[in-house]
Amino acid sequence: MNASATTASAQGYVPDPRNDRVLVYVDGRFVPRNEAVVSIFDSGFALGDGVWEGLRLVNGHLVSLDRHLARLYEGASAIALDMGLSRDAMADAIRATLDRNGMTDGVHVRLMVTRGLKTTPNQDPRFAVGRPTIVIVAEYKTPSPDSKAKGLALFTSTFRCSAPDVFDLRLNSHSRLNLIQALIQAINAGADEALMLDPNGFVASCNSTNFFIVRGEELWTSTGRYSFNGITRGNVIELYRQNGGIVREQDFTLAQVYAADEAFATGTLGGVTPVIRVDGRVIGTGRPGAITVRVGDMYRAASATL
Repeated sequence: MNASATTASAQGYVPDPRNDRVLVYVDGRFVPRNEAVVSIFDSGFALGDGVWEGLRLVNGHLVSLDRHLARLYEGASAIALDMGLSRDAMADAIRATLDRNGMTDGVHVRLMVTRGLKTTPNQDPRFAVGRPTIVIVAEYKTPSPDSKAKGLALFTSTFRCSAPDVFDLRLNSHSRLNLIQALIQAINAGADEALMLDPNGFVASCNSTNFFIVRGEELWTSTGRYSFNGITRGNVIELYRQNGGIVREQDFTLAQVYAADEAFATGTLGGVTPVIRVDGRVIGTGRPGAITVRVGDMYRAASATL
């Protein structure tokens, strides 16, 4: 199931040779990409015990930095993880990583924090010793133009988005196995990404992004009870409403998806990515729609100020 970086995906990107030379932030040190490692006894490696954020750098501006850090620290608090750095210090570490690599635009940043080293690879957080592990990877990433131009095909997975008492998707946790299983199922069905339902059978989100449909000129998206607390999702909702549009955050069904005029996914890397097919059914004209294009242009234009 190996895929190239340009494979149709909400996470697809154009390969950039500059990424071979990037320096990675690992616990306060900057090391070459091929030397960036963590211990096999790290909490994140052993059991996915940690939280992360993805950010975009646009014209020297980290898009929605405050919102991303707020989500990161809220997630850390929820799992009783002491970050060891203040929000300002974490922001400084991100900027230092960008500065060391001479980066000013077109960059995706992955910030990962785990509970750190453990005396043994088990589940109990009381076996963690020392400080958390903090890794910052900054890479030049241009979203795949094919995904933007042609749109994505989705397959509705049998794996459901869960309630917060089972697995809270509002936490950007390193533990993503159920979402990966959903994506594998979609890939094996010939699709690009998975569409996932909530426990009640309503549409929730994709496996790594938030999902919208367009009906008339209205945007519909899930209530958020069973989906990611997407920063891009929130920005798109605010921008569309500020420009006089109607956004409905409500329950809706697969039947309403199939009958939609347009559909798209939102995420940090891809921004707004058109969806042109769901479960083999063509959405609208089968091409990126006018409202989707307008929303994408609106988001891109505002990114440097969000």
